Amino acid sequence: MAKEVAGLIKLQIKGGAANPSPPVGPALGSKGITYYTDKSFSFELKTPPAAVQLKEAAKVKSGSAEPNRKKVASVTWDQVRAIAEDKMKDLNCFTVESAMKLVAGTARSMGITVKGDFPGK
Repeated sequence: MAKEVAGLIKLQIKGGAANPSPPVGPALGSKGITYYTDKSFSFELKTPPAAVQLKEAAKVKSGSAEPNRKKVASVTWDQVRAIAEDKMKDLNCFTVESAMKLVAGTARSMGITVKGDFPGK
């Protein structure tokens, strides 16, 4: 017999910060954790958002307030490729090149320029 899903909770937590103190504990406690009779549960781990990885690669604290006018940093296509390959399982892309374009678009919207020409086909 299939298990019945009682609800879905989505949380974005930094690595190593998952503990029962606020804000994680109250978020889960208010929902009431449902576990199955066989004491099983499931969860899905995802990679950090592309924007966070771009900020780390560019070594900036935040994106630009005016990304079309004021650029805050730049990254290389090799860095974009590394981020795209890391995020590939979470993206709805079939090729690394299309994932790279998606990550480059995120960079552009943050005011981060990508140096050089696109290395794709």
